[in-house]
Amino acid sequence: MSSISTSTFQDETIHPPSSSLMKIILLELKTQKAIALPLVGMNLTWFAKIAITTAFLGRLGELQLAGGTLGFTFANVTGFSVLNGLCSAMEPICGQAFGAKNFRLLHKTLLMAIFLLLTATLPISFLWLNVDKILIHFGQQKDISFVAKHYLFYLLPDLVFTSLLCPLKAYFSSQNITIPIMLSSALALAFHIPVNILLAKTKGLEGVSMAIWISDALVVILLVIYLLMMERYNKEGKWKEGGWWEQGVCDWLRFLKLSGPCCLTTCLEWWCYEILVLLTGHLSNAKQAVGVLAIVLNFDYLLYSVMLSLVTCASIRVSNELGANQSRVAYQSAYVSLGVSIISGSIGALVMIGARGFWGFLFTHDKGIIKGVKKMMLLMAIVEVVNFPLAVCGGIVRGTARPWLAMYANIGGFYLIALPLGVVFAFKAALGLGGLLIGFLIGMVACLTLLLMFVARIKWDEEACKAQFLACRLQQVINEDENNKSAVNNSA
Repeated sequence: MSSISTSTFQDETIHPPSSSLMKIILLELKTQKAIALPLVGMNLTWFAKIAITTAFLGRLGELQLAGGTLGFTFANVTGFSVLNGLCSAMEPICGQAFGAKNFRLLHKTLLMAIFLLLTATLPISFLWLNVDKILIHFGQQKDISFVAKHYLFYLLPDLVFTSLLCPLKAYFSSQNITIPIMLSSALALAFHIPVNILLAKTKGLEGVSMAIWISDALVVILLVIYLLMMERYNKEGKWKEGGWWEQGVCDWLRFLKLSGPCCLTTCLEWWCYEILVLLTGHLSNAKQAVGVLAIVLNFDYLLYSVMLSLVTCASIRVSNELGANQSRVAYQSAYVSLGVSIISGSIGALVMIGARGFWGFLFTHDKGIIKGVKKMMLLMAIVEVVNFPLAVCGGIVRGTARPWLAMYANIGGFYLIALPLGVVFAFKAALGLGGLLIGFLIGMVACLTLLLMFVARIKWDEEACKAQFLACRLQQVINEDENNKSAVNNSA
């Protein structure tokens, strides 16, 4: 009898009555909106900064544009993707710690992430300083390669500021504090244009490169000020609980165990798109195909800012509720996030279809490229419908502190299916750029299928128990020590 009543209770916990389902969904949507909208604004400022930088490079000349763009692409592949991937391990740890009200774990994780990212900048800097040799070895022109090295040399300080900025963003967003991130990013973007104007005139290519890390430095300064103000004036005393320098071997092992798969997941996705561009350069009509893909991907970047915000929001909500031992709410948050991603992907696809008539004209007057953009944006719109829920599923499994599930899905979907099929369709079947995108679409569908299976098999009660152990273990040990000390003092 007890087993029957227990199972009935669990069914009602996970699957609430239909009368209250709509209320639950609306409440969850309201919570997620407060997190996601500022993140969308922040991500849009990041892409706007890239567009502004590209525009100023173009004003310097064709060689500077080619070298600077190539250098920034190399920086993304070897540097920023790695740092962002390593830092994404903070989301499940800090999210679950915040849900469990373990602020000591939040504090120590922030410093561990900063130390790890700063350490990672050393080999990355070595690659950047030798970028000309690497690019020439892979067949790039010497003059463009030297410009790329010059550009990256003056971009080196951005590795340090990114190592501070990424952990700070993850630290605040895991606690649902996203508006300060948006406001500081917007303010830095407002300064980015005049800084570019000033430095581009006085220093040329070096100035455009320096403007990037100056803008990031401004965001870091603003967020650090906000952090110090919160620590000083928080009435609940959350920030005074310490823990900043209490990192142990177990803490580092747990963080590194998560950061590895998180980094690989992020890098595998970023690198796959770069490989797509490289493969496009080997098509028979390479110049036109690369131009078409570049224009289409510019629209994709706009949608990516929304998608990335939904991914972060899903990871935060799931990790927060698991840390708070609310398995039912975590389950609901995950599936509401998945539903929002499907709707958002469909809306993004419709917007892309509607914009295909004029989007190409904003970048070129070449009739062949414009015609290709109109055709490829139809295919890319279908890709977006799959890409949104695919990315959010990755955020859900990351929120459960199991990012290796997304890593396995990415390896299987992108590298074992998408790339091989894309090569076959593009070169063997002579479908060109359309063949590459069809291959990617099939690979994404396979990747999404795998992740949906992983999400459907999540046992939320077990994940909540694991989160209690991971997020609360340190606080329990501290409380036990304090109780033992007080017992000894009382007995004395």
